Amino acid sequence: MEGELAEQVERLQTQILDKITQLELSISNLEKPSPDDDNPTTESRLSAVLVTGGLKDFKFKRVPCDYYEWSFEARRDVLGAASIHHLCKSIVLINTQAASDVTDCSNRQNSKYYVVVVQYTARFSAERVKNFLYMLNNGKIPKKRFNLRLAPEEISNKLTGYEHNGVTCVGMKTDIPVILDEAIVKLHPDFFWLGGGEIDLKLGIRTSEFISFTKPFIVNCSGS
Repeated sequence: MEGELAEQVERLQTQILDKITQLELSISNLEKPSPDDDNPTTESRLSAVLVTGGLKDFKFKRVPCDYYEWSFEARRDVLGAASIHHLCKSIVLINTQAASDVTDCSNRQNSKYYVVVVQYTARFSAERVKNFLYMLNNGKIPKKRFNLRLAPEEISNKLTGYEHNGVTCVGMKTDIPVILDEAIVKLHPDFFWLGGGEIDLKLGIRTSEFISFTKPFIVNCSGS
C-alpha cells in the first residue's frame, strides 16, 4: 500500500515538473523578439521595402560562402538564373571632378555619387557614363567636371549600408541615383540577379519592377 502511494506521489511530482518545464519554455519563447519586428533579418527588411514599393516578382537566395570563387556557370546554376548574363552587380561610383558645391546626391542629374548596375560578363565603361551625364545636363556643365571612379569601399559602405559584394539598390541608407546598364534591360527572360544586402544573399527581380521601383537612368555603359 505504501509502495503504491509512493509511486502515485512520484508520478504526480513528475507531471508537475513537466508542466513547469513547458510553462518556462512558453514564457521563454514569448520573450524572444520576433526576427521580423525588433531584429529583422536583411531578407525580411528588404522584402518589406519591396512589397511596400508595390513589387511582387522577386526572391532571395542564400549562397555558399565561397560563391565568389565559383565560375559564372556554377553561380548561374545555384541561383537558377536564366544565363550567366543575368548575373549582375551594383557598384558605387564617385565623381572625383565634381564642382566643390556638389557634395551629395540631391541632384540626380549632377550627383556626387551614382550606383551602377552592370552584368558580371560585361566590361563597364566609365567614359560612356561620363558622356551620358554631360548630355543629360545639356552641355551646361563642362565635360571635365565628370570623372566617374569606383568609390572607396568605406564610402560605399557608409552610403549604402552594405559591404562589398552585398551592395544592392534596395533599402540603401542614402538615396543614391541608379544607373542601369541598357544590356540588362534587353535580357530575356527579363529577370536578373544582383546583390541582396549581404555577401551571401542574392536578390532576383523582374526587370520591369526594378525599373519602376528604382527609377534608374538606363544607359549603354558597358561592352562585352
